[in-house]
Amino acid sequence: MSTPTTAEQENLRSRMPNPLRFVPELAEVAQGLHQAIQNGPIPPATISLMQLRAGQILGSTYFAIRETAILRGLGESEERITAVATWQDATCFTDAERIALELIEAVLTPNPSGERVPDELYARASAHYDHQALWSLVMVIAHIGFFTPAALIAKPIPGRAPGQNYTD
Repeated sequence: MSTPTTAEQENLRSRMPNPLRFVPELAEVAQGLHQAIQNGPIPPATISLMQLRAGQILGSTYFAIRETAILRGLGESEERITAVATWQDATCFTDAERIALELIEAVLTPNPSGERVPDELYARASAHYDHQALWSLVMVIAHIGFFTPAALIAKPIPGRAPGQNYTD
């Protein structure tokens, strides 16, 4: 597959226009989620690693490109960014990051043999994160869940800033 030219990138279109014209309350809800995550104890790199993994699981180019750019901006290595797809056997993640990645994967992946987040996974997460941090991880997952329908249905334009990523 070839890389899109600049002209092709400029011609990318979202399926739907900017939602704020139709649901202005969305800005306040989104800001509340962003603030809850930013005010929590989870490091920004862990948040973006989780959100990148979510984008990979969901098949969202928008999320994958956005979080990759954020991770690069945070100074993360290409090794760590690339290894998110295979985090289970990658050696470049801390135990706490691994649990965070396992949680997002468990929540987003159906488990036909039982609960998505079994007691054993919760116990391992509790060993690395206190109650405040666990709730912050829940908010990170809620954030991705909140924006998933827009990413998959409206298809915002990858690589563009929020507010400029819809065709109006």
